[in-house]
Amino acid sequence: MTTDGDVPAAMTFELLKSAPPAAAARLGRLALGGRKSVIDTPNYFAITSRGVVPHVSPDNVARHLQTGGAYMALEDFIERPQQNLSRRPPIYDHPSAHGRPLHSFAALPPSLITVLSARRLPAVPAPLGNSNRSVSIFTSTGFQVLTTKDYLAAVQALRPDIAIPLADLTHKELTPTSKRALRMTERTDDWVREWFADQPDAGPSPDPNPIATFAPVLPVSYSLQWEYLERLSEDLISRLSGLAIYDADILPDLTSSTSYANLAALPRLSVAAPPSPHHVLRQISLGMDLFTLPFLNAVSDAGIALTFTFPSPSPTASADAPAVLPLGIDMSSTEHQTSLAPLAPGCTCYTCTHHHRAYVQHLLSAREMLGWTLLQLHNHAVVAAFFAGVRQTLAQEDGVAAFEHARARFHAVYDPELPAGTGERPRARGYHFKSQGGEGKRNKPGWSKLDEAGAEAEAKAAGARAEDVAAAAAAGAPDADVADALQRLLVSGGIDTPVSPPDADADELCHKGFAEVDKQQ
Repeated sequence: MTTDGDVPAAMTFELLKSAPPAAAARLGRLALGGRKSVIDTPNYFAITSRGVVPHVSPDNVARHLQTGGAYMALEDFIERPQQNLSRRPPIYDHPSAHGRPLHSFAALPPSLITVLSARRLPAVPAPLGNSNRSVSIFTSTGFQVLTTKDYLAAVQALRPDIAIPLADLTHKELTPTSKRALRMTERTDDWVREWFADQPDAGPSPDPNPIATFAPVLPVSYSLQWEYLERLSEDLISRLSGLAIYDADILPDLTSSTSYANLAALPRLSVAAPPSPHHVLRQISLGMDLFTLPFLNAVSDAGIALTFTFPSPSPTASADAPAVLPLGIDMSSTEHQTSLAPLAPGCTCYTCTHHHRAYVQHLLSAREMLGWTLLQLHNHAVVAAFFAGVRQTLAQEDGVAAFEHARARFHAVYDPELPAGTGERPRARGYHFKSQGGEGKRNKPGWSKLDEAGAEAEAKAAGARAEDVAAAAAAGAPDADVADALQRLLVSGGIDTPVSPPDADADELCHKGFAEVDKQQ
């Protein structure tokens, strides 16, 4: 959570409590130059989509979210339509009174810190991969190339608070071959050196909005990138502000070697996409400070209300209580239709203090946007309280030992995985995924044909209603009764157009209810 304080002269990171040199949980405080924001760590940044926290408007971000910052991807803003390839993205021309165009374009509250990278989290793998001078990005109009020069120019123009230089990543689940991993390291090393060579040395800069650089640490083995890490620690340390780590398993190697002692004091941002709170706690135990959490948006889309806390409640021996508690509950389930309870017991977020489970379940069943908004507010509050509990535990006299004990209890009390959710998700956007061959549509159509059983039953019902019309006419029933039978047939969808005699005049049509005659003419 951000709090107001003195304006720092430059970006600073202060370690309040740690256990060097081993990889262990640590307590810190981050402040950026020219800002009145202070972030206590461990903490997290919200992940945005096209500059917006999904389902939450900027005013509600300021009122209800307790995140320290917002992670943004340049590929969200620089699409080039095929009809106008020379079109300049509007974000570059957005006016900014405070010299922070990215912040102003997204209409974020002043206390929030912006983090800019080239690609989303998680990123869609590019079919063509990267080259020696560029990476492939996935915009709303398809894949396109982003050169190292263009990315640096975009960062200088948009002025984010924190920028992550380009890294040669595959964004695939498969582990890269040793040859590909070595090329990843060599390219990233070249790109980071070029990053600093093409911009002036910060030094005692009068810039009121300095850009902090978090150098990428690749998801490859330590043996392949030790030379790159050594260059960061010795040659570029004076210009680095932090590390963006794509694989937390590299942290023990970073902390155990004296060659990287200079890097130990830098804040560490996890861009490794931990899939659950259990993985977050493990990364904290290795010394991670800041997190980006893609699962937070995913569970809100799935209709899941998070319910975990840290420290976790003590295990109960009651026969009625479940042996393992769920990390969240499926709010799309019909079991919540009449429940007036809050989404999570004891939660003080806006959703839980103003609404109940039955209301949220109704919104999700009706596919009302407000349902996902309320879930997002609640889930962010749960995660913010989770990190606050971690910091309070680390602040104790025996902080690291107390944290490890609480982490072990958390693993014993809660399910290892987040629930999947059974409800219907919001509409998927094409720039969030790449369709595969043979894959069905992700968005269900608003209407569709009846299935075979339903169509057969409907046809039988329509036939029965048509027989009623014919029987009424054959029995010499009054015209009004015949018209009523026809109307029931029309309303039920049994026929497509009104049935009337082709040779009937206006008076007859009017008499049978198919037309009106203007008597004044």
